[in-house]
Amino acid sequence: MLISRSSVLVLVLATLAALAPFAIDTYLPAFHIMAAEFGTDGLAIQQSLTFYLLPYALMTLFHGAISDAIGRIKTIKWGLAVFVIASIGCAFAPNIQTLWLFRALQGVSGGAGNTVARAMVRDLFSGAQAQKVMATVQLLFGIAPAVAPILGGILLGIHWQAIFVFLALYAAIALWAATRYLPETMTADKRVPLSFTGIKDTYMIMLKNRMFVVLITCLGLNFSAFFIYVLASPVFLVEHLHLSSQQFGFLFIPTVTGMMLGSWISRHSAGKISPANLLRWSFMWMVLIASGNVAVQLWAMHAIHHVWWLAILPIALFNIGMAAAMPVLSIAALDCFPKVRGTAASAQAFMQMLCSTISSALIVPLMWDSPLKLAATMLCMTLLSAISLLIVRRQLAPSGN
Repeated sequence: MLISRSSVLVLVLATLAALAPFAIDTYLPAFHIMAAEFGTDGLAIQQSLTFYLLPYALMTLFHGAISDAIGRIKTIKWGLAVFVIASIGCAFAPNIQTLWLFRALQGVSGGAGNTVARAMVRDLFSGAQAQKVMATVQLLFGIAPAVAPILGGILLGIHWQAIFVFLALYAAIALWAATRYLPETMTADKRVPLSFTGIKDTYMIMLKNRMFVVLITCLGLNFSAFFIYVLASPVFLVEHLHLSSQQFGFLFIPTVTGMMLGSWISRHSAGKISPANLLRWSFMWMVLIASGNVAVQLWAMHAIHHVWWLAILPIALFNIGMAAAMPVLSIAALDCFPKVRGTAASAQAFMQMLCSTISSALIVPLMWDSPLKLAATMLCMTLLSAISLLIVRRQLAPSGN
């Protein structure tokens, strides 16, 4: 049976969005081997995540605005082309400093596909259909964190360099698919002139919109509450749970299954349950599970490796609520500024990556020595997100066209 045009569009958009988790997660199983080969410690390799995430976060402020000015497809082309070159540079890096350099270049370019794909979902679809498509993209996107470390472990059997060669090939295929199948949704008559002053003024307007700021902050905090476990996985899995580098799937498969289930709930509730009610139940669920995670760690603090699955189960359950809420929050934020959705998508992506960068550089290195500290961090982020949303709950209404 032929695949519909709409299905192809969703698949390509999901492929673009999934580049970011592949760039982050695929090389996690190689941390210890890379540290030995470069003659450094695990912290130096972990900081290569920061060298990726910080430029990624900063450039997301501009990718959307660039796509509003020169078009969505051209922005994707330039971004992914640079990412291919940077990935090859990572593969053949002779030392840790060179790896940091090319990881930073990956970060500069890697956000183009993700940011533009998010804007294009809202360009192409509206209303309940937009929520369904965003949830479908997220459903497919959610597979990446589960597949990436497992694939990384397999590629590690060849050499750690094969991981970055794979990233180059993935980006090249995504570039070809985007050019071949995606329409240009930011036509010349809709484009906004590109200038630093214009970008600054637009962001100043966005910062004054309390609804928008709260929505994108909730997105960042909710994702980071889960993502801290991804960033800490080399220590959390290997040192605390006594699993091997080939068993990273024990964390990622259950947690991504939870994310996929939450995306399915969001997709199938579109048009049946109001966005406000879906958010209410999702946040109640996340707070409940994050609290339970702390209780589990307190109960099994000194013997958690004997019941390793009990340390992972709350993360998977948390992701159900996180993924159910994410499409609603994302679409509501984009609809705050319908004429410059690319820039609004940039602000979303920036907040998400800013939270992730702070987690990578500061929070995770301080917390990854204890599963209890990680659980407490998840709970704090969730409570902060829930309280922020509670402040503006009466302003929240179903997305329109």
